[in-house]
Amino acid sequence: MIQRFPFILALSAGFVVFQTISAPTVSAKELKVLSEQTAGGFGHIESVAYDPKGKVLYTSDFGPDLKPADKDGKGKITKVSLDGKILEDGFLPAQGQTLNKPKGIWIKGNRLWVTDIDSVWVFDLKTKKGKKLDLPGVTFANDPTVMGDALYVSDNRSDQLVRVEPADFLETKAEPKITVLFKEKGVNPNGVYPGKRGALMMVGFKGKDDPRGIYSLVPGKEPELLSDKIGMLDGLYVMSDGDVLATDWMSGSLFQWNKTMGMKKLATDFKGPADFCAFENAKGLMVVVPDLVKGELRFVQLGK
Repeated sequence: MIQRFPFILALSAGFVVFQTISAPTVSAKELKVLSEQTAGGFGHIESVAYDPKGKVLYTSDFGPDLKPADKDGKGKITKVSLDGKILEDGFLPAQGQTLNKPKGIWIKGNRLWVTDIDSVWVFDLKTKKGKKLDLPGVTFANDPTVMGDALYVSDNRSDQLVRVEPADFLETKAEPKITVLFKEKGVNPNGVYPGKRGALMMVGFKGKDDPRGIYSLVPGKEPELLSDKIGMLDGLYVMSDGDVLATDWMSGSLFQWNKTMGMKKLATDFKGPADFCAFENAKGLMVVVPDLVKGELRFVQLGK
Protein backbone atom coordinates (compact mmCIF):
# COMPACT_ATOMS: atom_id res chain seq x y z
CA MET A 1 0.00 0.00 0.00
CA ILE A 2 1.07 3.59 -0.43
CA GLN A 3 -0.08 6.87 0.93
CA ARG A 4 3.03 9.04 0.60
CA PHE A 5 5.57 9.81 -2.07
CA PRO A 6 9.29 10.04 -1.29
CA PHE A 7 11.80 12.52 -2.65
CA ILE A 8 15.28 10.98 -2.87
CA LEU A 9 18.09 12.78 -1.05
CA ALA A 10 20.98 10.32 -0.77
CA LEU A 11 22.02 6.68 -0.59
CA SER A 12 23.36 5.03 2.54
CA ALA A 13 24.28 1.36 2.98
CA GLY A 14 21.86 0.26 0.31
CA PHE A 15 18.90 2.12 1.76
CA VAL A 16 17.41 5.32 0.46
CA VAL A 17 17.46 8.33 2.75
CA PHE A 18 14.39 10.30 1.82
CA GLN A 19 12.18 13.16 2.78
CA THR A 20 8.41 12.93 2.50
CA ILE A 21 7.02 15.80 0.48
CA SER A 22 3.32 15.03 0.82
CA ALA A 23 3.08 13.46 4.26
CA PRO A 24 -0.17 13.25 6.21
CA THR A 25 -0.84 16.33 8.29
CA VAL A 26 -3.04 14.54 10.82
CA SER A 27 -1.24 13.38 13.96
CA ALA A 28 -2.13 9.97 15.37
CA LYS A 29 -2.03 11.49 18.88
CA GLU A 30 -5.13 13.51 17.97
CA LEU A 31 -7.14 10.71 16.38
CA LYS A 32 -10.35 9.03 17.43
CA VAL A 33 -12.88 6.93 15.54
CA LEU A 34 -15.62 9.17 14.08
CA SER A 35 -17.51 6.49 12.14
CA GLU A 36 -17.25 2.99 10.70
CA GLN A 37 -18.84 1.36 7.64
CA THR A 38 -18.45 -2.14 6.22
CA ALA A 39 -18.54 -3.33 2.60
CA GLY A 40 -18.93 -6.99 1.61
CA GLY A 41 -19.18 -9.09 -1.51
CA PHE A 42 -15.52 -10.12 -1.60
CA GLY A 43 -13.69 -13.43 -1.30
CA HIS A 44 -10.79 -13.28 1.16
CA ILE A 45 -9.09 -9.88 1.04
CA GLU A 46 -5.50 -9.74 2.33
CA SER A 47 -4.55 -6.20 1.34
CA VAL A 48 -6.06 -2.93 0.15
CA ALA A 49 -4.20 -0.02 -1.45
CA TYR A 50 -5.25 3.53 -2.29
CA ASP A 51 -4.50 4.92 -5.74
CA PRO A 52 -4.27 8.72 -5.33
CA LYS A 53 -4.24 9.29 -9.11
CA GLY A 54 -7.39 7.33 -9.84
CA LYS A 55 -9.06 8.01 -6.46
CA VAL A 56 -9.91 4.31 -6.16
CA LEU A 57 -8.91 1.28 -4.10
CA TYR A 58 -7.36 -2.00 -5.20
CA THR A 59 -7.76 -5.17 -3.16
CA SER A 60 -5.80 -8.42 -3.27
CA ASP A 61 -8.22 -11.32 -3.00
CA PHE A 62 -7.41 -14.99 -2.40
CA GLY A 63 -10.71 -15.97 -3.98
CA PRO A 64 -13.09 -18.50 -2.41
CA ASP A 65 -10.54 -20.46 -0.38
CA LEU A 66 -8.71 -19.20 2.71
CA LYS A 67 -5.56 -21.20 2.01
CA PRO A 68 -2.77 -18.60 1.88
CA ALA A 69 -0.01 -20.87 0.56
CA ASP A 70 -1.97 -22.74 -2.14
CA LYS A 71 -0.93 -22.22 -5.75
CA ASP A 72 -4.46 -22.61 -7.06
CA GLY A 73 -4.57 -19.82 -9.65
CA LYS A 74 -7.70 -18.30 -8.07
CA GLY A 75 -6.24 -15.03 -6.82
CA LYS A 76 -7.18 -11.63 -8.19
CA ILE A 77 -6.91 -7.87 -7.81
CA THR A 78 -10.25 -6.04 -7.65
CA LYS A 79 -10.88 -2.34 -8.32
CA VAL A 80 -13.12 -0.75 -5.67
CA SER A 81 -14.65 2.70 -5.20
CA LEU A 82 -13.96 4.81 -2.11
CA ASP A 83 -17.39 3.89 -0.76
CA GLY A 84 -16.77 0.15 -1.09
CA LYS A 85 -18.51 -0.64 -4.38
CA ILE A 86 -16.82 -3.14 -6.70
CA LEU A 87 -15.93 -1.32 -9.92
CA GLU A 88 -14.09 -4.14 -11.69
CA ASP A 89 -14.02 -7.61 -10.18
CA GLY A 90 -10.81 -9.32 -11.25
CA PHE A 91 -9.17 -6.16 -12.61
CA LEU A 92 -5.99 -8.27 -12.56
CA PRO A 93 -4.61 -10.67 -13.61
CA ALA A 94 -5.03 -10.05 -17.33
CA GLN A 95 -5.20 -12.81 -19.91
CA GLY A 96 -2.14 -15.03 -19.77
CA GLN A 97 -1.27 -14.02 -16.19
CA THR A 98 -1.89 -16.08 -13.05
CA LEU A 99 -2.22 -14.99 -9.43
CA ASN A 100 -2.49 -17.55 -6.64
CA LYS A 101 -2.75 -15.91 -3.21
CA PRO A 102 -1.86 -12.24 -3.75
CA LYS A 103 -1.04 -10.46 -0.51
CA GLY A 104 0.51 -7.03 0.11
CA ILE A 105 0.02 -4.26 -2.46
CA TRP A 106 2.00 -1.06 -3.04
CA ILE A 107 1.04 1.61 -5.56
CA LYS A 108 3.23 4.38 -6.93
CA GLY A 109 2.30 6.32 -10.05
CA ASN A 110 0.93 3.89 -12.63
CA ARG A 111 2.63 0.88 -11.06
CA LEU A 112 1.13 -1.71 -8.74
CA TRP A 113 3.31 -4.26 -6.93
CA VAL A 114 1.82 -7.35 -5.29
CA THR A 115 3.43 -10.31 -3.56
CA ASP A 116 2.33 -13.89 -4.25
CA ILE A 117 3.77 -16.68 -2.06
CA ASP A 118 7.32 -16.96 -3.49
CA SER A 119 7.27 -14.13 -6.02
CA VAL A 120 6.39 -10.50 -6.59
CA TRP A 121 4.57 -8.94 -9.55
CA VAL A 122 4.70 -5.43 -10.96
CA PHE A 123 1.78 -4.26 -13.11
CA ASP A 124 1.01 -1.19 -15.18
CA LEU A 125 -2.39 0.09 -14.04
CA LYS A 126 -3.21 1.54 -17.47
CA THR A 127 -2.21 -1.31 -19.78
CA LYS A 128 -2.45 -4.19 -17.24
CA LYS A 129 0.91 -5.42 -18.52
CA GLY A 130 2.62 -7.40 -15.77
CA LYS A 131 5.89 -9.09 -14.98
CA LYS A 132 6.56 -11.73 -12.34
CA LEU A 133 9.82 -12.03 -10.41
CA ASP A 134 10.59 -15.25 -8.52
CA LEU A 135 12.20 -14.69 -5.12
CA PRO A 136 14.60 -17.59 -4.40
CA GLY A 137 14.49 -18.69 -0.76
CA VAL A 138 11.31 -16.76 -0.03
CA THR A 139 8.45 -19.01 1.08
CA PHE A 140 5.71 -16.56 2.11
CA ALA A 141 6.21 -13.18 0.44
CA ASN A 142 3.97 -10.84 2.35
CA ASP A 143 4.25 -7.07 2.10
CA PRO A 144 6.06 -4.88 -0.46
CA THR A 145 7.14 -1.27 -0.10
CA VAL A 146 9.11 1.01 -2.42
CA MET A 147 11.80 3.39 -1.19
CA GLY A 148 13.59 5.27 -3.95
CA ASP A 149 14.57 2.77 -6.65
CA ALA A 150 14.39 -0.29 -4.41
CA LEU A 151 11.55 -2.64 -3.55
CA TYR A 152 11.50 -4.30 -0.11
CA VAL A 153 9.58 -7.53 0.44
CA SER A 154 8.89 -9.19 3.79
CA ASP A 155 8.60 -12.93 4.44
CA ASN A 156 7.19 -13.61 7.88
CA ARG A 157 7.34 -17.42 7.71
CA SER A 158 11.03 -17.68 6.87
CA ASP A 159 11.77 -14.53 8.92
CA GLN A 160 13.56 -12.50 6.29
CA LEU A 161 13.53 -9.23 4.38
CA VAL A 162 14.74 -8.95 0.79
CA ARG A 163 15.51 -5.98 -1.44
CA VAL A 164 14.85 -5.93 -5.20
CA GLU A 165 16.69 -3.44 -7.45
CA PRO A 166 15.35 -1.80 -9.49
CA ALA A 167 11.92 -1.64 -7.94
CA ASP A 168 10.26 -1.11 -11.33
CA PHE A 169 11.46 -4.13 -13.30
CA LEU A 170 8.49 -4.22 -15.69
CA GLU A 171 10.45 -3.11 -18.75
CA THR A 172 13.96 -4.17 -17.73
CA LYS A 173 15.83 -6.74 -19.79
CA ALA A 174 18.39 -7.65 -17.14
CA GLU A 175 17.33 -9.65 -14.10
CA PRO A 176 16.80 -7.46 -11.02
CA LYS A 177 19.28 -7.78 -8.17
CA ILE A 178 17.84 -9.55 -5.12
CA THR A 179 19.56 -9.06 -1.74
CA VAL A 180 18.69 -10.66 1.60
CA LEU A 181 18.95 -7.87 4.18
CA PHE A 182 18.39 -10.11 7.18
CA LYS A 183 17.20 -13.60 8.02
CA GLU A 184 16.23 -15.40 11.24
CA LYS A 185 16.43 -12.37 13.53
CA GLY A 186 13.22 -13.12 15.41
CA VAL A 187 11.31 -10.37 13.58
CA ASN A 188 9.07 -12.41 11.26
CA PRO A 189 8.35 -9.22 9.30
CA ASN A 190 4.86 -8.80 7.92
CA GLY A 191 3.88 -5.17 7.25
CA VAL A 192 6.70 -2.88 6.07
CA TYR A 193 6.58 0.89 5.58
CA PRO A 194 9.04 3.79 5.10
CA GLY A 195 10.03 5.44 8.38
CA LYS A 196 12.05 8.53 9.19
CA ARG A 197 15.66 9.27 8.22
CA GLY A 198 15.98 6.31 5.85
CA ALA A 199 14.76 3.68 8.29
CA LEU A 200 12.35 0.94 7.31
CA MET A 201 9.57 0.22 9.79
CA MET A 202 8.26 -3.32 10.23
CA VAL A 203 5.70 -5.23 12.28
CA GLY A 204 6.07 -8.93 13.08
CA PHE A 205 3.65 -11.84 12.76
CA LYS A 206 4.27 -15.36 14.03
CA GLY A 207 1.88 -17.06 16.48
CA LYS A 208 -0.29 -16.50 19.55
CA ASP A 209 2.29 -18.08 21.84
CA ASP A 210 5.18 -16.14 20.31
CA PRO A 211 4.10 -12.50 19.83
CA ARG A 212 6.02 -9.92 17.83
CA GLY A 213 6.22 -6.12 17.95
CA ILE A 214 7.13 -3.00 16.01
CA TYR A 215 10.66 -2.84 14.62
CA SER A 216 12.96 -0.39 12.87
CA LEU A 217 15.71 -1.28 10.42
CA VAL A 218 18.32 1.45 10.09
CA PRO A 219 20.90 1.23 7.29
CA GLY A 220 23.94 -0.76 8.42
CA LYS A 221 22.37 -1.96 11.70
CA GLU A 222 20.42 -4.92 13.03
CA PRO A 223 16.61 -4.76 13.35
CA GLU A 224 15.62 -2.93 16.55
CA LEU A 225 12.52 -3.75 18.61
CA LEU A 226 10.79 -0.46 19.45
CA SER A 227 7.68 -1.70 21.25
CA ASP A 228 6.66 -4.47 23.58
CA LYS A 229 5.95 -7.80 21.91
CA ILE A 230 2.32 -6.94 21.22
CA GLY A 231 0.80 -9.74 19.19
CA MET A 232 0.35 -11.02 15.64
CA LEU A 233 0.82 -7.80 13.70
CA ASP A 234 -0.09 -7.44 10.03
CA GLY A 235 -0.73 -4.05 8.39
CA LEU A 236 1.39 -0.95 9.05
CA TYR A 237 1.18 2.80 8.41
CA VAL A 238 3.59 5.44 9.72
CA MET A 239 2.27 8.93 10.51
CA SER A 240 4.22 12.09 9.75
CA ASP A 241 5.06 12.49 13.47
CA GLY A 242 6.35 8.90 13.72
CA ASP A 243 3.27 7.44 15.40
CA VAL A 244 2.25 4.04 14.06
CA LEU A 245 -1.08 2.58 12.99
CA ALA A 246 -1.13 -1.21 12.79
CA THR A 247 -3.45 -4.21 12.86
CA ASP A 248 -3.26 -7.12 15.31
CA TRP A 249 -4.85 -10.55 14.90
CA MET A 250 -4.55 -11.43 18.59
CA SER A 251 -6.69 -8.52 19.78
CA GLY A 252 -8.64 -8.25 16.52
CA SER A 253 -7.92 -4.55 16.33
CA LEU A 254 -6.63 -1.54 14.46
CA PHE A 255 -4.43 0.34 16.92
CA GLN A 256 -2.12 3.31 17.26
CA TRP A 257 1.24 3.22 19.00
CA ASN A 258 4.05 5.46 20.15
CA LYS A 259 6.74 4.96 22.77
CA THR A 260 5.06 7.23 25.32
CA MET A 261 1.49 5.98 24.98
CA GLY A 262 2.12 2.38 24.00
CA MET A 263 -0.68 0.52 22.22
CA LYS A 264 -4.15 2.12 22.02
CA LYS A 265 -6.95 0.25 20.25
CA LEU A 266 -9.00 2.32 17.80
CA ALA A 267 -11.31 -0.19 16.09
CA THR A 268 -12.00 -3.73 17.32
CA ASP A 269 -13.95 -6.94 16.59
CA PHE A 270 -11.98 -7.95 13.51
CA LYS A 271 -11.43 -11.66 12.89
CA GLY A 272 -8.52 -11.22 10.50
CA PRO A 273 -7.36 -7.58 10.33
CA ALA A 274 -4.86 -7.58 7.49
CA ASP A 275 -2.87 -5.13 5.36
CA PHE A 276 -4.75 -1.81 5.31
CA CYS A 277 -4.35 1.57 3.63
CA ALA A 278 -4.87 5.11 4.90
CA PHE A 279 -5.43 8.41 3.12
CA GLU A 280 -6.50 11.91 4.08
CA ASN A 281 -9.97 13.27 3.45
CA ALA A 282 -12.02 16.26 4.61
CA LYS A 283 -12.74 14.69 8.00
CA GLY A 284 -9.22 13.55 8.79
CA LEU A 285 -7.79 10.15 7.94
CA MET A 286 -9.71 7.32 6.32
CA VAL A 287 -8.35 3.87 7.14
CA VAL A 288 -9.60 0.95 5.05
CA VAL A 289 -9.00 -2.36 6.79
CA PRO A 290 -9.58 -5.72 5.07
CA ASP A 291 -10.85 -8.54 7.25
CA LEU A 292 -9.27 -11.57 5.62
CA VAL A 293 -11.46 -14.06 7.48
CA LYS A 294 -14.78 -12.26 7.00
CA GLY A 295 -14.09 -11.16 3.42
CA GLU A 296 -15.02 -7.56 4.21
CA LEU A 297 -13.62 -4.06 3.98
CA ARG A 298 -14.14 -1.83 7.00
CA PHE A 299 -13.92 1.93 6.44
CA VAL A 300 -12.74 3.52 9.69
CA GLN A 301 -12.94 7.32 9.67
CA LEU A 302 -10.40 8.83 12.05
CA GLY A 303 -10.35 12.47 13.06
CA LYS A 304 -9.76 14.86 15.92
